Amino acid sequence: MQRERGGLCGILFDKDGTLVDFDRTWGPAAHAVMATLTGGDRGRFEDLMRVSHYVEAERRFLPTSPLLAGASSIYGPLWARVLGRPAGPKLYAEMDRLFREAALRSLHPIGAPADLLAHLAAGGYALGIATNDAEASARAQSAVLGLMPHLGFLAGYDSGHGAKPEPGMVLAFAAHLGVDPSRVALVGDTPADTQAARAAGAVAIAVLSGPAGEGARETMAALADHVIGSIDDLPALLAEIEGAKTQG
Repeated sequence: MQRERGGLCGILFDKDGTLVDFDRTWGPAAHAVMATLTGGDRGRFEDLMRVSHYVEAERRFLPTSPLLAGASSIYGPLWARVLGRPAGPKLYAEMDRLFREAALRSLHPIGAPADLLAHLAAGGYALGIATNDAEASARAQSAVLGLMPHLGFLAGYDSGHGAKPEPGMVLAFAAHLGVDPSRVALVGDTPADTQAARAAGAVAIAVLSGPAGEGARETMAALADHVIGSIDDLPALLAEIEGAKTQG
């Protein structure tokens, strides 16, 4: 079943903070990766935590962390300076590999994303993921969580469409579906997500399930078309949007 009407027909999800619990997944993973890269050098380990805005005792990132919405190519230069290594694809590929392996060991979903995606797919929505994580990592996590059967599109920062807040992933998803971007919604927890959606001309749906939590409501309300607590609230919002479209 595919949606042929003029309303939304495609839902593009951010991954971390939207489908995947950011702190429970990436907090432990980051600790493991930083320990590996610093090789027991406590001074460098503490410097990595400082530039990453990471709280070791709680194994989590502060809302100001450059890792929350940034690809390794974005925060990688910060790490490179601390590690005394050249910034560039070789280091970033190593970081991506280490994070992919570590995150799979601590992977925690938000709610039951496989059930939600199955429900949306049964309702005729085309589904995809747009993440600033590496594509290989996103595919590995999606496979473990049982999301792949419901996805027709998946892009990471290294998939050739650019990274959010650039609109490339959203535009590529719309092109994949053969529809105008206005018929696509991007669901995400950071300003990078809402900015990517708006830049592409898509509908921006913000969720408050990321590290910033309820404290991000005011900020996200100013940037998004709709704000919901988590993906659990998405079906009701989509029904509301459909109803408004029908009445209009």
